[in-house]
Amino acid sequence: MPHRLSAIKADITTLDVDAIVNAANEALSGGGGVDGAIHRAAGPELLEECKTLGGCKTGAAKITKGYNLPARFVIHTVGPVWRGGTQGEDDLLASCYRASMALAVEHGARSIVFPAISTGVYGFPQDRAATIAVRTVADALTGIADMDRVIFCCFGAQSLELHRRALDMTLQAGR
Repeated sequence: MPHRLSAIKADITTLDVDAIVNAANEALSGGGGVDGAIHRAAGPELLEECKTLGGCKTGAAKITKGYNLPARFVIHTVGPVWRGGTQGEDDLLASCYRASMALAVEHGARSIVFPAISTGVYGFPQDRAATIAVRTVADALTGIADMDRVIFCCFGAQSLELHRRALDMTLQAGR
């Protein structure tokens, strides 16, 4: 259901949705980029809850409360580090989106926001990541009736343009 998909340029920590996705590290310990911003905005309780989760494997996802964020939940997922595309990076990235969608549905979220997972310090090519993200989420949405909105929240203009192009291609493909 592509009409439920959109891409915006915004600060993910300010969005009033049921769940935001955090591009986390395996220790779920906070860090730089979107991970650090989410931890700072949510407050120290987020890190305390993350410490109880036992980390998170690449391609998997874990859920916490949103604490001081407008979002009820934070879904933490660990994207792959880009190693040239021959180490299963595409499948691992798609798994991040599928696992996050599954957790959102399991917890009754009707709206979810994704950052551009793995495209920062993990080095995943932005165009390739945007295509995988949009295609994977659109495919997942076909079996989910209770999800009203999925937003790809982009930090920069280039990421926004790439996600919008991927959305257009997905619409044209009839997904």
